[in-house]
Amino acid sequence: MRPNGTKLNNLSMSLRAYLTSKVFIFQVLAAIAIIVLLGYLAMHWLTFTTDHGNEVTVPDLSRLSELQVEEKLDELDLDYVLLDSVDYKSNYPKHTVVEQDPIPGSKVKEDRKIYIKINSAGFTTVRIPNLIEKTYRQAVPTLMSLGLVEGKVSYRPYLGKDMVLEMRFNGKKLNPGDKVFKSSKIDLVLGDGKVGFDDAQLDSIAKPQPSGDE
Repeated sequence: MRPNGTKLNNLSMSLRAYLTSKVFIFQVLAAIAIIVLLGYLAMHWLTFTTDHGNEVTVPDLSRLSELQVEEKLDELDLDYVLLDSVDYKSNYPKHTVVEQDPIPGSKVKEDRKIYIKINSAGFTTVRIPNLIEKTYRQAVPTLMSLGLVEGKVSYRPYLGKDMVLEMRFNGKKLNPGDKVFKSSKIDLVLGDGKVGFDDAQLDSIAKPQPSGDE
């Protein structure tokens, strides 16, 4: 039995020596490197086969009609979604694209949806709010929130300084509730903070009042 035991001991020592040898360590590292390289190549191959030929550059759809958008995107195997129309912009033709997402020049895959917004046919109308007796600081933000623009500001004698006395459009006096187009310039007549009197009022003030004894 001793010879067999000796053989086993020799074999164990040889295996231990091999496992700790530089040759074995090199072989293990080489195998790991090969596995990593194969995994890296496989990932790139999958990416190449999945994306190759499918990327499309998003065109500029600005100022195109919806029909033109459809024709242009069909050529590139892209689709579109009309989100909404926006308030009329005078620097864009009616019913043409004013906004898009993704933006022109972006890289997308085929069949990607491009979201667009179309210019309205014209300015919509809004009702004039009641700004009478409101301060100038209150009036201007209210006008802007409705899509209106501050026009000329003039003053006339009135005790309340910067209080709105009148609203005008193209020289015509506006009443609360009147309709005007968005982007219209609304002129404001404000009080100058001074009390004013006409000639008749000044005469009545200057004339002494009769006493009750006469």
